[in-house]
Amino acid sequence: MAQPLGEFELIAALREKLPLAGPRLRLGSGDDAAVTVPEGATATSVDALVEGVHFRLEDGFSLADVGAKALATALSDLAAMGAAPGEAYVALGVPPDLGEAELLALADGLAEVAAATGTAVAGGDVSRSPVLSLAVTVVGHAPRPELLVSRGGARPGDLLVVTGELGGAAAGLLLLERPELGAGVGEETAERLRHRQLRPTPRLRAGAALAAAGATAMIDLSDGLAGDAAHVAAQSQAALRIDAAAVPLAKGLAEVAAAAGRDPLELAASGGEDYELLAAIPAQRLTEAATRIGEAAETSLTPIGEVGEGKGAEIRLPGGGTLRTRGFDQLGPQR
Repeated sequence: MAQPLGEFELIAALREKLPLAGPRLRLGSGDDAAVTVPEGATATSVDALVEGVHFRLEDGFSLADVGAKALATALSDLAAMGAAPGEAYVALGVPPDLGEAELLALADGLAEVAAATGTAVAGGDVSRSPVLSLAVTVVGHAPRPELLVSRGGARPGDLLVVTGELGGAAAGLLLLERPELGAGVGEETAERLRHRQLRPTPRLRAGAALAAAGATAMIDLSDGLAGDAAHVAAQSQAALRIDAAAVPLAKGLAEVAAAAGRDPLELAASGGEDYELLAAIPAQRLTEAATRIGEAAETSLTPIGEVGEGKGAEIRLPGGGTLRTRGFDQLGPQR
């Protein structure tokens, strides 16, 4: 495999591939720092992908997939705030066995998501690393700070809603690791599930629609419905009660989970990486929220529970009792 370019040559080559234009960007990559002229309020988030922890190239991730996923997952945090995407900064750790073609393929994935979401890649850094890693900082914008939605505003009486379907990314990961598990779902469905793992979509339009409709709290489902609902409950000092029967499950999840000896609901609740949005919203604003989501033409919206007095989050089973699960912990045992 070819040796990578030198640092400055690589930065120049990457810069040529990545979109730099943005309405607030005055000076981008190539100088000591980027210069932006924001108006209103900004939301900033940092996310990272590390080879061997968040992805394995031998499991079917291409370099373009890695680049796309790194930016998409970072932008998902902005979606959960209802923020409009603005700028991104990428710190790239390059292992010695990656050459020019591989790194430019990674940049192609980044550029694809940046162009699709209107994100300007305004700068970053490149360094040698024992494994491939990308740390992505994203900055989003809103006209006023009160228009940004936190995790901490859910109130008793609010409805809980979720965008899209859950469990697809977890099933996709199982299929990447064990392709034989897809025998019962058909290749089209299996490919759709793998795509959910490889190329998540940040729900930016849906997040903006929910914020405009009066969402009181919101979070992106990166660590699983169970764990992320618990974050909202803790920040809001309220109880989140989710109806298991109402949770929209991805097509093909049941078959893949059964083949793997897993419960599909548990897999959907704990698997993570769906990057859909869980939001609390006043009951009287549900119709408006659903209408705005429909107009955004990005995904669906499903009521799955309610906010009550108390603390903690629980997923209530149809026959009584609660689902025993927890979300993914970056520092806990690896699944």
